[in-house]
Amino acid sequence: MIRIDTAGTFRLGDRSVKRLGYGAMQLAGPGVFGPPKDPAAAVAVLREAVASGVDHIDTSDFYGPHVTNRLIREALHPYPDDLTIVTKIGARRGHDASWLPAFSAQALTDAVHDNLRNLGLDVLDVVNLRIMLSVHGPAEGSIEAPLTVLADLQRQGLVRHIGLSNVTATQVAQARGMVEVACVQNMYNIAHRDDDALIDALAADGIAYVPFFPLGGFTPLQSSALSAVADALGATPMQVALAWLLRRAPNLLLIPGTSSVAHLRENLAAADLVLPDDAVATLDGIAAGAA
Repeated sequence: MIRIDTAGTFRLGDRSVKRLGYGAMQLAGPGVFGPPKDPAAAVAVLREAVASGVDHIDTSDFYGPHVTNRLIREALHPYPDDLTIVTKIGARRGHDASWLPAFSAQALTDAVHDNLRNLGLDVLDVVNLRIMLSVHGPAEGSIEAPLTVLADLQRQGLVRHIGLSNVTATQVAQARGMVEVACVQNMYNIAHRDDDALIDALAADGIAYVPFFPLGGFTPLQSSALSAVADALGATPMQVALAWLLRRAPNLLLIPGTSSVAHLRENLAAADLVLPDDAVATLDGIAAGAA
């Protein structure tokens, strides 16, 4: 029996959510573009996640585009009272499946309304402003203009809480001078640890940090050290990577994604995986090797 409660909870906006959630990105077609090959299987994954206790789902209307949100609505609407759905704006998909910035006031406003319509909601729980100043990851630059638009949509009652995605520590500080930030969502895992200081600073202030790509994303991490730890514990590399994140800091909220019910169950079982100190030391060393 899966017991994700053992991983604990943390505050996200005005709610407390379990630290193991679900990311819906992989429910779209290849390259997060177009529909899934098996829509019924995608619906089954979402229902299994909620049935297993997941109360935090991460999505965006630019996944597909418009695919994952419609699947979420089909699978789960009307939503459980305790379910928090977090979405993102600030990007769009080109006809060639490219990822493009969408920062104009009109684009951001349209994106909020697209998310509302396709999710079947009157207000969005949390909206992350995805910063697209570089295709390679976070890049410095002012985020005042798009954040001002999102803050206005919040004042209109369309958005409850504001988060940030793909941002630098400087941009987080700028945003916190303008709005209350509910969460920060960046790439972070055992090999990619640029945000160590930011995570600790946010933890001290009670702000959630939501790492994505726990195994490296579209190019999965290949690590003999990770494989050895997983083998020794009778676990999968993904389970070990998730367990390491859960141990790393109390404000980390995980959103591992999958299009398979079996893999979903494996991922959620990471809540019960205890990493011995020697395993943690081995995993900590992976970042030094990657650097």
